[in-house]
Amino acid sequence: MIVTSLSGRLTAVRDALLSHGWEGDVARLAAGGLDVAAFHATRVDAGVAEAMLPVAARLGLELITGDDWLILVGARSRIGAFARPWLQPEAVRDLATAVGLALPADSERGWRHARGVLGVEHAVIVGVLNVTPDSFSDGGQSLSIDEALRYCDELLAGGAAVIDIGGESTRPGADAVSSETERSRVVPVIDALARRHPSLPLSVDTVHGTTAEAAIAAGACIINDVTAGRHDPSLLEIAARHGAGLVLSHSRGPLGRLASYDAAEYHGDVSGAVARELRVAMHAAIAAGVTADAIVVDPGFGFGKTAAQSLSLLNQLDAVVALGRPVLVGVSRKRFLGEATGQPVEDRDRATAAACALAFERGARLFRVHAPAAVRDALAVAQAVSGAMS
Repeated sequence: MIVTSLSGRLTAVRDALLSHGWEGDVARLAAGGLDVAAFHATRVDAGVAEAMLPVAARLGLELITGDDWLILVGARSRIGAFARPWLQPEAVRDLATAVGLALPADSERGWRHARGVLGVEHAVIVGVLNVTPDSFSDGGQSLSIDEALRYCDELLAGGAAVIDIGGESTRPGADAVSSETERSRVVPVIDALARRHPSLPLSVDTVHGTTAEAAIAAGACIINDVTAGRHDPSLLEIAARHGAGLVLSHSRGPLGRLASYDAAEYHGDVSGAVARELRVAMHAAIAAGVTADAIVVDPGFGFGKTAAQSLSLLNQLDAVVALGRPVLVGVSRKRFLGEATGQPVEDRDRATAAACALAFERGARLFRVHAPAAVRDALAVAQAVSGAMS
C-alpha cells in the first residue's frame, strides 16, 4: 500500500482523479465538493447554537460555539446539504438560509464591457496610466499625449491587457480636482489610445459621472470607480446606459480621506465586512441597470484599511471571491507592502509581484499594476502551479 498526502489542495485531488481516468469536468466537480468551507455567524441565539449540535453531528460538520456566535466548518458538499432550510429543524432554518446565501458562487469566466467580453479564466493584467502631477507612484511621468502613448506601449510590452487611465490621485493627502480638470487630463489620452489601439480595452479611473460619460465617448469601455458609486450615483446609470464594464472598489469615507484610517474599524472581520459592503454596492449597481456580468469587484487594498488589515484581507480574499464576480486587486506599490518589506515606494515591484501571486492563488483574476513585467512572470508561475494553464 502506498499513501500520499494530497496537501489539502483541491487541484491535487482533481489531478489524482484524472490520473485514474476520470473525465475532467467530473474530476473538477468531485474535487470541488470536497472543498472545505467555513462560516462565522454572529448575533446567534443560544437556542440556535444548541439546536445545531445534533445537526452538525449528523452531517459531519465541525461546530465551534460561543455566547452569541458560532463557526461552522465542513466539506462544501456537506455544507450544501445543511443549506436546505426545508430539511432542517425549525430552530436552525434561518441559519441554514443565511449559510446558503453566503455559499461561494461559481466563478465567472468572462467580464462584459462596452466592446465585448474579456476572458478571465486566466490572470489579466491591468496597466496603470496616471495622467496626474501628484500620483503617489508615478505622478508627472505621463502628462503629455506622446508620453502617455509611449508609456502605454511599455505597459503592453510588459503584459498588460487592459489600460486604466486616471486623472485624479487617491494618494493620502491628495488635493481633489474638479471633474473639468480631470476630463481635460484623461479624455485626450483615451481618444489617442483608442485611435492607436482600437481593440484594446480602455478603463477610466474616475468617481465622476461626467468624466465617465466623456471617457466612454472618447473610446473607454470600462469605468473604474474607487467609491463604487458612493460619490456620484449617476456613474452607475451611465455605466448601465453604455453597457460599460464596471469596477466597484471598496472604500469608506469622503474623497481626500479614502486612504486614511478614519473608518478602519472592522471589528476583527475585515474580509467579511468588505464582502458585505461590496455586495451592497453590487445590488445598487444592478438596481441602476448594470448587468451582473459587467461587474468586477475590488477589495480596495489600502483604502480605509491599516497595513495589518490589508494583509489579513489578502490572506482571506476568498470572502470577496465568494461574491461570484471576477476580483480585481490593486496592490501595486501600496503602503502596506512598504510596511511589510521596509522598501520605499519606488522599490516595491517585487513585493507587488509576490502579493499578486498570492492573490491569484486565492481566486483573484485581474491585477492592476504599474510595472507589469515582474507581475506577469509571477502570475505565470502561480498559474502553472495551480494547473490553471492546463
